Amino acid sequence: MPEISRFYGLIIYMNFKDHDPPHFHVWFGDFKAIVTIKDGIV
Repeated sequence: MPEISRFYGLIIYMNFKDHDPPHFHVWFGDFKAIVTIKDGIV
């Protein structure tokens, strides 16, 4: 998965050919969140 950004321990990834709805993945240590782009729901 391509890395978009890395700052303050957060790593943001987005796979452009992933499933709908469009979203990105955020990692912080052992924690992971998936955030939709349209409405920002985690």
